[in-house]
Amino acid sequence: MSPWTLLYLVLCLEPHFLIGDNRWTCLQGKRGVWIKLPIELVTLVEHAVKEGFYYHHAEPKYLMLVNWLPGTANTIPANATHRVGIGAFVINERNEVLVVQEKSGRFRGTGVWKFPTGVVDEGEDICDAAVREVKEETGVNAKFVEILAFRQSHKSFFDKSDLFFVCMLQPLSFDIQKQDAEIEAAQWMPFEQYAAQPFVHGHELLRYISDICSAKLEGRYTGFSSVPTVTSFSEKNTYLYMNGNVRTNSRGNP
Repeated sequence: MSPWTLLYLVLCLEPHFLIGDNRWTCLQGKRGVWIKLPIELVTLVEHAVKEGFYYHHAEPKYLMLVNWLPGTANTIPANATHRVGIGAFVINERNEVLVVQEKSGRFRGTGVWKFPTGVVDEGEDICDAAVREVKEETGVNAKFVEILAFRQSHKSFFDKSDLFFVCMLQPLSFDIQKQDAEIEAAQWMPFEQYAAQPFVHGHELLRYISDICSAKLEGRYTGFSSVPTVTSFSEKNTYLYMNGNVRTNSRGNP
């Protein structure tokens, strides 16, 4: 069986599309053709591209290709546009903040003490990611309290946009067992000492974050707590991050 014949059979599994005269004809009001090509059929990519398909996105086990059929503006949604990360502000009752020095990346060898940070995994909630990253990097168990702030930037990793959430956590344990692979050192540091670092003072974003954390400690700032909820669209459990001072009927308030 030739590669093109196999590709034809794959596409014929979708009854709404036909191939004729080397052009795609759309039935039943369909305007776009998607091919989710498993890694085992990677040799068919060239043949699909010659028929007008182009890459949409890729995952470890498949490549998604798409072809817009009508001669109008393409309205196929773009691939995922953002990466989501967290920074964990973990503060104990002595006003000491949990900080780390990294073994790699831009902070390697700089002597800078920073909050534990990391990327939210696929299917992971922001609040859970913050707890996980703290545990992985420092061995400290912690409880999510609030999202204090977030930053959006563009043209970051792989030219994607980036969302970074600053999360406040309450420590549930205090003994540090650093992650040897990524963390050079970890310690509890007086918050004032962290905020006084020249690196923090020299970067506007870090000064803002430091000021927000300070205001939170002084009771002058309220962030966004995680409220479990379910949407009527999917009936999946999810979180709404909201100001805890808001009184709503959904939370049992009058």
